[in-house]
Amino acid sequence: MRADYFLLITLGFQAAAGQTAKPAAPTGAAELLRAANTAEQQGDYRSAIEHYRRALAIEPKMAEAHAGLGAALAATGQFDAAIEEDLRALAEAPDKTAVRMNLTTAYFKKNDLANAREQGEALHAAAPGDVAAAVLLGSVYIKMGREAEAVDLLAPLEPGHEADLDFEYVLGFSLIETGREKEGVPRMEKVAQARHLASAYVIAGAAHLHKGEMDTARIDLDAAMTLDPTIPGLATMAGQARYAMKDMAAAAAAFQGALRANPSDPTANLDLGAIRVEEADYTNARPLLELALQLQPTLPLARMEMAKLDVATGHYAEAVTTLEDLVKAEPSWFDAHWELASVYTELNRPEDGRRERMIAQQLRAKAQDASNDHSTQ
Repeated sequence: MRADYFLLITLGFQAAAGQTAKPAAPTGAAELLRAANTAEQQGDYRSAIEHYRRALAIEPKMAEAHAGLGAALAATGQFDAAIEEDLRALAEAPDKTAVRMNLTTAYFKKNDLANAREQGEALHAAAPGDVAAAVLLGSVYIKMGREAEAVDLLAPLEPGHEADLDFEYVLGFSLIETGREKEGVPRMEKVAQARHLASAYVIAGAAHLHKGEMDTARIDLDAAMTLDPTIPGLATMAGQARYAMKDMAAAAAAFQGALRANPSDPTANLDLGAIRVEEADYTNARPLLELALQLQPTLPLARMEMAKLDVATGHYAEAVTTLEDLVKAEPSWFDAHWELASVYTELNRPEDGRRERMIAQQLRAKAQDASNDHSTQ
């Protein structure tokens, strides 16, 4: 589950109250620069851009004006123009760190990841202890699918910065994506709780779901649902956690919500269809499972649920064909062998039924032995 990993905090300032006289329009380059900075702080990017450009018309090599103009342009989504200004500022600025930070951010937001990485690594090399620069570079690595490099970059910087929630978000996500959920999830949950951030709850909940930790998955995913139920895929994951905990009414409600948002969600169709089969609501189960199979024709779980529906509705010939295919493809699947044994019995094939039942019992015993061995280690 991907997100907008680099969390930018914008500070808003209100104009002073009780001002009755309009100040004179700025004219000199320095005065225009101050006016541009004030406008930018107030979120008035249009005025800021105008003032920066007027200042540069007077002093074309004013590095601070180029840098400010680049930041204002980036804030309005004009990334190519922002990058041009940042590059001009970089050529003129005596202290290049802040300018390179803006340039890296503009490349990142433009999704020009190769240049974002180049500038971010140059920035980190020049200021290896700069946590904000490291967070930005880590975010670039994540977007490039190089989460292990983000961990290597950020982990050594964490001592003393555990309260930096941007840092913990990026590091936590990277740890989860590299299979270190035990370390990453608590960091992500800390961010979620401190910021009431739905995306962080989703990431943590999805990690719990993946590891089969359904109690904690449900807590995180339900918290995300409370904050922002419109996140794509969230209702489906919340439904899966509830389904695994046998809370069928809550699971069905979540899947129904997911299908209202996206009627072609294969997982929501499949799992809601399975619930309807368990409820013996075969009329409503069939179109759900048919759509799930249409969306993912080879998905074994969808084929299994359709076979169960066929058995329940007396379509044994269809069920036996599906189940025979499933046990050939996945010989160690207990449920498929057990269901097939029942179908053979219904079709008056007792020998085949006994064979499949014996295989199923052997698989169950083997699984029980493995579980006992694991519990004694």
